[in-house]
Amino acid sequence: MVRWIVLLLAGLAAAVPAAAQTASVASTYAAELRPEAVDVALVLLSDVSGSVNDGEFHLEKQGYRAAFADPGVVAAIRSGMRRRIAVAYMEFAGARQQHIVVGWTILANGRDARGFGEAIAVAPRSFAGRTSISDGILAALSLLRRAPFLAQRRVIDVCGDGANNSGPAIAAARAAAARARVAVNAIAIINKWPEGYLYGAYRVPGGLTRYFRDQVIGGQGSFVLEAKDFASFAEAMRRKLRQEIAWR
Repeated sequence: MVRWIVLLLAGLAAAVPAAAQTASVASTYAAELRPEAVDVALVLLSDVSGSVNDGEFHLEKQGYRAAFADPGVVAAIRSGMRRRIAVAYMEFAGARQQHIVVGWTILANGRDARGFGEAIAVAPRSFAGRTSISDGILAALSLLRRAPFLAQRRVIDVCGDGANNSGPAIAAARAAAARARVAVNAIAIINKWPEGYLYGAYRVPGGLTRYFRDQVIGGQGSFVLEAKDFASFAEAMRRKLRQEIAWR
């Protein structure tokens, strides 16, 4: 009888560390599955349609590089409660022409931000075609839904030089963003001499900035900035990133 009790106690003693180890492994696994928290999840949605020539495309890419190297942008990234953001870069042209050029990346310091800007700058061009801002927004919403982050704010940043002329109605895409509680901001790039056969599509009544304000942007705190030309894009992007990232 005594021997049986001793064996039982020994078994229980061995089971306790094993159970503790199992609980520890389960806790670690759960922590690994837990989404990372960020202050902002931001999709940069850039127009590379046929109206943007190669020189203008180069200026646009260098503008992203310069903006993410800006100390003011880094300070905005560090200003939130989590002190980090998640950002992805997508290019779009016509309907069903959307490409994730740089996937979700955590930015927490200047080195992260400069590396992200560099990745955008060196990537080759994805498309050249018509302009479907609507399909671009819908693709960006899908990317946000799949993001492995808990974000206090979710934002789509549209940069383009023309109006929607392909794919779904822009009103439907903006409504979809509103239902998802995603803010849509914009930079209107004033391209006085767009190339290609779609020239007329880029001369919208009231001007492109007004079109973006009335038809594209939406959500809490949404806004549109104007770049007078592609050479002014870097400064506009710096201002825009500071404004949409900074803790409010």
